[in-house]
Amino acid sequence: MPAMSQSRLTAIQPLRAVEGGRITILGQQLVNADEGIPEVQIGGRAARVVFASSSAVDVLIPSGLTEEGAVAVRLASVSGETAFVHVAAPLATGLHQVDSPAADREGNLYFTFSGTRGQQVPVSLFRVRPNGTRETFATGIVNPTSMAVDQSGQLYVSSRFASTVYRVDGEGTVRVFATDLGAACGLAFASDGSLYVGDRSGTVFRVDARGHAKAFATLPASVAAFHLAFGPGDVLYVTAPTLSTYDCLFRITPDGEATALPYRFGRPQGLAVDASGVLFVIEALAGVSGLYRIVEGREPELYVSGPNLVGVAFGPNDSLIVCSGETAYRLRAK
Repeated sequence: MPAMSQSRLTAIQPLRAVEGGRITILGQQLVNADEGIPEVQIGGRAARVVFASSSAVDVLIPSGLTEEGAVAVRLASVSGETAFVHVAAPLATGLHQVDSPAADREGNLYFTFSGTRGQQVPVSLFRVRPNGTRETFATGIVNPTSMAVDQSGQLYVSSRFASTVYRVDGEGTVRVFATDLGAACGLAFASDGSLYVGDRSGTVFRVDARGHAKAFATLPASVAAFHLAFGPGDVLYVTAPTLSTYDCLFRITPDGEATALPYRFGRPQGLAVDASGVLFVIEALAGVSGLYRIVEGREPELYVSGPNLVGVAFGPNDSLIVCSGETAYRLRAK
C-alpha cells in the first residue's frame, strides 16, 4: 500500500502584505477532505480563506495587526508547522493620497490630504516625524497631488487643480515655484536638480531652478495622476493610467525619447526606485492591487499584496512605505 503524503507548508507568496492583502500558502496535503476548508491563523488572528486546494490556500491578512514585522501563519490541517509573512504596520490614517508620499533626509515623511476637485481642505500636508509623531505641516494648497524632495532637502508639491508646483520650507510656508503646468501631477528630480512634472493630459515638463517650464516629452493622456520616478542614468519612468484594462509603463531617456516597457498592469500608479536602482510600481486595479518589483529580463514579482494601494516610497532606515487612498503603511524594504 503506497505511503500517504505528509501535510507540510513550503512557501508563502508574496512574503509581504498589508491588512486585507491576499497571500497564497503553498504546500502539500493542505486540505483535509473530511474537514472542509482549513482554519488559518495569521499572527494569532483568524484569517478569511478565499481559495483552498491540496497544494495552495489563499487567505486575506486580518486587520488589527499593528506591529510591523514577521508574523506566524498556521493551518489547523498542518499541525506543528509554521510559515511567516511580513505584515506592514499602519503608520498614518485619515489621509487622501492621490500620488506617493515623500521622505526627506532627516527621516520625516510627508502625506497629502487632497480632497475632492477644488475643495479647500483645512490641512493640505501632514508630516510624520521619525519618532512616529504626526503633525499638521502645510495648508492652503488646493488638491495637493504629488511631492518630491530636492537635493537640498526642500519639499515641492503639485496641485492638479491650480496647474502649479509649490515649494514648502521646513516651517510649512508655501510659495509658488512654477505655474501653467496643466493638471500637474507626478514630480521627480533629476541628478542635475531639474524638476520634472507630469501633466495628466500627456505632457512631461522639465522645470529649471527659476521655475521656467519647457515641454520635455509627450505620452498618452491619463484618467488618473501621472506618477514619475528616476532610475539609474537619469532614465525617467512614468505611469499614466487610461481607461484600458491594462496599461504599460513608459521609459524616457535624458534626451526625451519615450518608449513603452514590455509589461502590462491594471491601472499602474505609484512608482519608486530603490537604492540599488530597481523599479517598483503599484498596480491599482480593483481586486488585485499590489506593489510589484521589476527586474529587467524577468517577469514582474508581486512584492507587497494589499487592497486599494496607490502610492509607494522608500523611507529612512531601509523602510518601505505603501499607501492606500486613506492609510499609509510601513514595513522593512528587504
